[in-house]
Amino acid sequence: MTTITAELLTDIRSKFAHVEECPFTGPRVFFENAGGALTLNAVVETSARFAAIPDNQGRDNPASAALGEIIAKAREDAALFFNAPEGKIVVGESGTELLFRMVADACLGSEGGVVLGSTLEHPASRSACARWSEVSGKRHVLVEHDDATGVVSAEAYAAAVTPDVAVATILHTSPVTGMGMDVPAIAAAIRAVAPAAIIIVDGIQHACHGGIDITACDVDGYVISPYKVFSRHGYGLGWASERLSALPHDALIGAPAGSWELGTRDTGAYATFSDVVEYFEWLGGQLTDATEPRARIEAAAAAIHAHEAVLTTAMLQGTGNLPGLAEMPGVEIIGGVDNPSREGLVSFAVAGRPSVELVRALGDLGIRVHVRKADHYSGNVLAPLGKPDCVRVSLCHYNSEAEVAAFLSAMQRILG
Repeated sequence: MTTITAELLTDIRSKFAHVEECPFTGPRVFFENAGGALTLNAVVETSARFAAIPDNQGRDNPASAALGEIIAKAREDAALFFNAPEGKIVVGESGTELLFRMVADACLGSEGGVVLGSTLEHPASRSACARWSEVSGKRHVLVEHDDATGVVSAEAYAAAVTPDVAVATILHTSPVTGMGMDVPAIAAAIRAVAPAAIIIVDGIQHACHGGIDITACDVDGYVISPYKVFSRHGYGLGWASERLSALPHDALIGAPAGSWELGTRDTGAYATFSDVVEYFEWLGGQLTDATEPRARIEAAAAAIHAHEAVLTTAMLQGTGNLPGLAEMPGVEIIGGVDNPSREGLVSFAVAGRPSVELVRALGDLGIRVHVRKADHYSGNVLAPLGKPDCVRVSLCHYNSEAEVAAFLSAMQRILG
């Protein structure tokens, strides 16, 4: 079996909290995964268990030693998830905070030159680059993304990169368009002209769709937000190359070389990411005969991508006797209808209908989606399209075609 069957989907859904109902409003379809994915039941249980433990790491007692072992295992699990046999796993306050720290260290640790990013980036990386390029005396150059497709290509980076690029950032997947970038190709385009550049990737939106492979990317930093990949709020997770870790950065005096963490971290945060990796391994084990953990993670990522492609196609083209969004009058799909870069997300606007009203109407019919406005979060994508806002419908592999049908039926009713 290489696809998510109806039987497997039932098993998958049983592993997540609040799949079918909101604890505040009751039954609903959850299509707001880009804002924060559903949480694994195992993560909920692990969080409660570790919240009750009074001991800290670094003490001379058995409980403290056990906590240290749990943290060490979580680092190994995270490295496996990232496919990063070298470098350091970094836990911080949030994904945004880790992007700021990595960008700051890269800018301050390199001489002059250029910080290269793109107009598609989330403000987490774009704001960090704007601030720290100025502080470090570098020029901040932005590669233009393609408005029609919602992507920034390796070719666009290649046309903009110069030998004096010291730091570069890449957005793996856009939380507005839902389109994924070809990170290995973009990194190769940068390295071809500026081989010593420190390259940092924002993988926050991409992580829940699987398929992170540091070994294939040739980058120096990669950051995710675990609450968007089935864990919980309260921490960020990243990977930093040995080269990036060796640069001067905030650390306690006398701390081990290359150490990133500041203060005592929550052991439960580390442990919950082990739960996430264990889930990916379990899912891959249902899809392949492979016994090697990384092979199972890769099988899970492939199946997740395929299942979400089926769901987004149904949402755009229709399912059963229900027309898709592409067939509904006045609906415009951000990034186009037929876009192979799409990852589990469809954003759209309806002529003459404010998106905030559509989101509220869908909510009244039990469909949880989100509005993106042309503000500091999404204006870089929506303003060039002349759109004040859009409706974002974000899916995940635990969603079903029946839920897509419920959404399309609700849209038919709202649009009349």
